[in-house]
Amino acid sequence: MNHENLTNISELGEFGLIDHLTRDIKLNQPSTVMGVGDDAAVLKTGGKKYTLVSTDLLIEGVHFDMVYTPLKHLGYKSAIVNFSDMAAMNGVPKQIVVGLGISSKYTLEALEEFYAGLKKACELYKVDFVGGDTTSSVHGLFISVTVIGEVEKDKIAYRKGAKPGDLLCVSGDLGGAYMGLLLLEREKTVFQANPQAQPELEGKDYILQRQLKPEARVDIVETLKKADVIPTSMIDISDGLASEALHLAKSSEVGVAIYEEKIPIDQLTFDTAREFKIVPSVAALNGGEDYELLFTVDQKDYDKIKVIPELRIIGYISDAAEGNRLVTPDNHIVELTAQGWDALKK
Repeated sequence: MNHENLTNISELGEFGLIDHLTRDIKLNQPSTVMGVGDDAAVLKTGGKKYTLVSTDLLIEGVHFDMVYTPLKHLGYKSAIVNFSDMAAMNGVPKQIVVGLGISSKYTLEALEEFYAGLKKACELYKVDFVGGDTTSSVHGLFISVTVIGEVEKDKIAYRKGAKPGDLLCVSGDLGGAYMGLLLLEREKTVFQANPQAQPELEGKDYILQRQLKPEARVDIVETLKKADVIPTSMIDISDGLASEALHLAKSSEVGVAIYEEKIPIDQLTFDTAREFKIVPSVAALNGGEDYELLFTVDQKDYDKIKVIPELRIIGYISDAAEGNRLVTPDNHIVELTAQGWDALKK
């Protein structure tokens, strides 16, 4: 084999790699409604609902750092990030299966803490923990969670489906998880230089929770149902607002415009970004791990959406030829690009 002609996967990045490896997959089962390409696979099992299936991996040293991550919080978050994939399809989680690779540095008591957080998430979201597997790991902790959910057939929301004229909406506020991460990384650096130093985290509870113990917005799924609104497309924000907006645009073959001044940012997030000399909107666009929902709705639903306090209209969908744009407060238009974190890029 000529190693000079081999391609390093860092050249493709996470999404490029997925596209490359799955581009020629053929579906054989009539029960498979949607395979690769969305937040979850969609299966037809009879009745008025579809079954949703999704898997996420969390690897120590890549996705989490045990220096500042409590194991109970990690167990909780491991479940939540998967529940969020169900909400991104306008569905709800029902069961999870958990696989762990465990290195010898972890004690029984440590794993009990992890499972306590996992069980707490299942209890709060009324999800059943139905099985899994454990094995040894040469280094660190390896977590694989598969979630099974369901969605009404006539209410499912894919990444594709947005059309020119649709309104672009987001739940909650953005950038907090990224600011929480930067704060924790700063305190880790201080601790490594001086183990006697006390962490400066007072008053930062909200952004720390956004990073260490996020929530899945299944409540928004219920809110939209009560408002009689079915999103034309939908995704959850795990890799940053810009990245997810571009996913919707690509899948729907449309263009997207986001108004920078409309992006919802919590005051603590805003102030902490300034403290780190980061433009707050940049943190919201590229930070990731907020696990809010980004979706599009038909213009006819404007009156229903505008009165829901947890939701903000931040832009609109246009023809693909108009490209993907960020509109600044002084009405300048710049190309919308994704600079969010990618585990496979250098």
